[in-house]
This record gives sequence, structure tokens and C-alpha cells, in this order.
Amino acid sequence: MATLAHPVKVERHDVPGRQHHTNTGVRPVHTYHRTPHGLYVARTFAGHPRIRHWQAHLLPELNLVACRYDFHGRREHDYYLDVATITDAGDVWEVRDLYLDLIVHDGLMAEIVDTDELVASRAEGLIGEGEALRAVQVAHDTLSGLARARYSLNDWLATRGVRLHWHEWSLLSR
Repeated sequence: MATLAHPVKVERHDVPGRQHHTNTGVRPVHTYHRTPHGLYVARTFAGHPRIRHWQAHLLPELNLVACRYDFHGRREHDYYLDVATITDAGDVWEVRDLYLDLIVHDGLMAEIVDTDELVASRAEGLIGEGEALRAVQVAHDTLSGLARARYSLNDWLATRGVRLHWHEWSLLSR
């Protein structure tokens, strides 16, 4: 089944308003925290069939949003990396999701997904050539770095001078 082309998803994080504006609506955010490498975000996924909680680090210099989900059932993956252009305007951060994502099973493997979305959207002119090529470069550089770090996200990020913190929400919500 072919994936239909769609415009680049643009999200906004209104830090003082504690709101995450997505293509599906505005969601309340319980934690925003500026870090040396970007912005940490955490919010619940009320009513979602698979996901209970979401944490993310917006990493503008790496063109990545590193996500960690707390699932209702068994963990589907350890990390989900969105390739993106991230703009910090102080109180409001903007994320342009450039289609490509990496799914990381920490210490085991990683894979690039949604290439079909990028190709279809590029063919329809919904993303420019330069931005599409940058997305491919970021995804492949990230995958290569993860492979050299034996698929440990934290070890790869350490080679880039980045250290992330994550909360164990599954333990806190019991």
C-alpha cells in the first residue's frame, strides 16, 4: 500500500503556556526544561490506545527530536528519533518534522523508517530538494553513528557531547 504524500508536519512548543501544538490539536505539557543542548518536553497521552506518556529532547544542532514513549503494554522500542529542523525563538520552539525517523532498540539495532513518505512528498513538491537531502544526510549520519556505538543512543550522543536525562514515568504512575 503506497503512502500518500503530505505536507511537512510543523509543531510548536509554547513554553510559558505549557502547550504542544500539533497537527491534531493542542495538548497540555506538564514539563518543559531548557537543557544545554535544547529543550526537554514531557506530557501525557490522554486516551491514546498504545501510548501513556511521551518525553522528548529537541536537539537543534543534531536536527533530531529524541523521543521516549511509555506504552500501556510492552515496550515497542527504546527510542524514536525524528529528523527535523528545530527553531528556538525563546518562548516558542518550532519543529519541522522532515518525514524520516529512526527506531532504536538500544544496544540491538536501529532502522530508518518513513522513507516512502519523504520520497512521495518530494515528488509532489511538498518539500524542497535541499531540505529533503539534508533529512537523508542526517538520518544516515545518525544511523552510522549509532552503529559505531553498538546501537546505544547514550553512547553515540556522548561522542557528540550530548547527555540526556529521562524520567521513569512507568514507575511514577503506579
